[in-house]
Amino acid sequence: MLGSGAKAAKPSFVSYISPEEIHVKELVEKEVNPHLLPGELVLCEANTVYKYIQEDGSNRGTYGKLVCTNFKIAFLDDSASDDNEPQFKNKIVGENDITLQCVDQIYGVYDEKKKLLTGQLRKYPEKLIIYCKDLRVFQFCLRYTKEEEVKRIVSGIIHHSQTPKLLKRLFLFSYASAAPNKTDGRNQTVMFDTLEDWRVELERTKGNVKYKAVTTNEGYRVSEKLPLYFVVPICVSEESILKYEGRGIPIWCWSCHNGAALLKMSAFPKEQDDSTSQTQKAFLDGIYKTISKPPYELLRTDDLSSSLPSLQDIQTAYTRFKQLFLIDSSTDFWATDVKWFSLLESTNWLEIIRRVLRKAIEVAEWLERQHTNVLLIEESATDLCCVISSLVQVMMDSYSRTKSGFQSLIQKEWVIGGHGFLDRCNHLHKSGKEEAPVFLLLLNCVWQLVQQYPPAFEFTETYLTVLSDSLYVPIFSTFFFNSQHQKDTNSSGENFTTQSGPFRFLTVWDWSVQFDPKAQAFLNNPLYAEKPKPDKSQRKSPRFKHQRQLSLPLTQTKSSLKRGFFREETDHFIKNLLGKRIGKFINSSEELPSTFREFYDSWHSKPVDYHGLLLPRIDGPEIKVWAQRYLRWIPEAQLHGGGTIATAAKILDLMEEVQSLQVRMDEEHCQAVSGGVHAVPMLRNSARLSSLFPFALLQRQSVKPALPTSTWKGLEDEDDLIRRDDEFVDLTDDVIKCV
Repeated sequence: MLGSGAKAAKPSFVSYISPEEIHVKELVEKEVNPHLLPGELVLCEANTVYKYIQEDGSNRGTYGKLVCTNFKIAFLDDSASDDNEPQFKNKIVGENDITLQCVDQIYGVYDEKKKLLTGQLRKYPEKLIIYCKDLRVFQFCLRYTKEEEVKRIVSGIIHHSQTPKLLKRLFLFSYASAAPNKTDGRNQTVMFDTLEDWRVELERTKGNVKYKAVTTNEGYRVSEKLPLYFVVPICVSEESILKYEGRGIPIWCWSCHNGAALLKMSAFPKEQDDSTSQTQKAFLDGIYKTISKPPYELLRTDDLSSSLPSLQDIQTAYTRFKQLFLIDSSTDFWATDVKWFSLLESTNWLEIIRRVLRKAIEVAEWLERQHTNVLLIEESATDLCCVISSLVQVMMDSYSRTKSGFQSLIQKEWVIGGHGFLDRCNHLHKSGKEEAPVFLLLLNCVWQLVQQYPPAFEFTETYLTVLSDSLYVPIFSTFFFNSQHQKDTNSSGENFTTQSGPFRFLTVWDWSVQFDPKAQAFLNNPLYAEKPKPDKSQRKSPRFKHQRQLSLPLTQTKSSLKRGFFREETDHFIKNLLGKRIGKFINSSEELPSTFREFYDSWHSKPVDYHGLLLPRIDGPEIKVWAQRYLRWIPEAQLHGGGTIATAAKILDLMEEVQSLQVRMDEEHCQAVSGGVHAVPMLRNSARLSSLFPFALLQRQSVKPALPTSTWKGLEDEDDLIRRDDEFVDLTDDVIKCV
């Protein structure tokens, strides 16, 4: 034992053998075969591939086989066991699987330098890094793999995941031909592919008095971009629809309870000769005047191409934003930690979300308070029109906040509505000029509402996360066509000898294809406040009301971002500081109109009806980063035993205990008990849960200690810290060791 004044001797041992070399000597030959779906074929593979674990630069990992099929890239090892089986498991895409459509970029490492890999390679890398669209990062060491296998696997992965391909070369068609759909799989989701579906929706929203479902486009004789069936004002004639091929025709989206309706319209081309422009203008004026007369409400038009960011701006912002989460190592994460807010501000992604939510609130005000029809205009009416119309319905129609209602909404506005998923997601790996995360923008906006008003939604943020992941799973047709016409014309099985008739594609809404019943329970919100039955004795009951906090978003008593980034040790000083810092850049320079502010403040000063109108909070730090989706693969960003999941687990414990007591009481009174108690499959020891459960279960503790408040207080005055620009500060000598 050393004396109190003696210093411990520094370790002098130096290892000249890398961790990979140590493990390669311990390899035991064991054949591991990939699990293949119907129609899936192995194209190339490589043995003795070392997969790194995203750690702190220690190069720890495991050896296995790297396989490329016509569906995915998969890493196979023999370390999986039933004990380590994740509770939330996808039956189609495993933990070490990457669908070819999910691959974003591929880099090779040559002499410690990264290089983007495209096309034919003259020299093959010693390390392969794959960045995924769901923000996973895979790193593979090929140093101990045979040279011929390296060439085959690297060339195969680049070719099948990066080079342009034909639509019918997607795995979607191979799977459909080998495993025909045996079930309907609609799960109460309205598909809007029949005339009856539209008529039922008109009746549900009481819009059938002023609007009609038309069959004018049967056989796609009007336009290939329009669905077979859609709804227009009663005053619009079939001749008008045929004359301009669907352009300039107000298409119905939804009707408010007061009779005002939300419509959308694809604009006429801007570059036209004078006579054509005059004719089109006269036609539009006639349409507007007709709709503005009784029995219709007044009409207000909104050109979204001028009032919202362009698709190019959205794509640029998201490209910068996602780079913050594509982390190679723990070192990279902590190197950007001090500059986090400056980096986040520079992406402009949160500001775009805020602007879109503000536009949706404006439309809601016109419909709800001003009783005005709203016509959204866009070049094709299939991008930003889909975002705003969907958000307005989620905010104003409680049916759209149920799982089946939300799925029906996506079918109506996006799938049948003609959003170009194939081009916007760049599934065919074309030039990328048409790529833009429009649907992902909607999910980000809906997530803001879900995390602000959890009891109002039947689904959870986990549901939204897996829905975003499903964009890149090519066994469902939902997100892999640009229009209903494209799907119908490519459903023929003539090019496949195993297919005798038209394809029967799966729909993503059949969640049993991806998850077993226990995993599906994570998609449903157990705290959802179901709409009460119209019982007179309960109509005035406040049980479904919630009194909101009335403090302003940037007051010192209101904490800022609470989830995803900051340790539980963070005190009031840090929360106050961060609230001011983030508010400094999220607040828009564009002031809200006075009528808007009056409507917004008036609603937020009243109790919330979870089955009525919902307005998102959009001031300052209320717009948050979707932590579960963007941080779920980064161990350093997780709170162990903390976050909302720990609170939810405790609440579920109490709910199950109440149910158990109720059953015992019923048994004692000899009452019939119908069925068993269906408990949500949560882990009961919430202290072991990560804040990003169920995607991150029992991740390791971060090697970066929590920053003590005393260190921050010793640096500068609070207001000085708010005003100054972010900079990198080495605080490793001041931190306290995590226990």
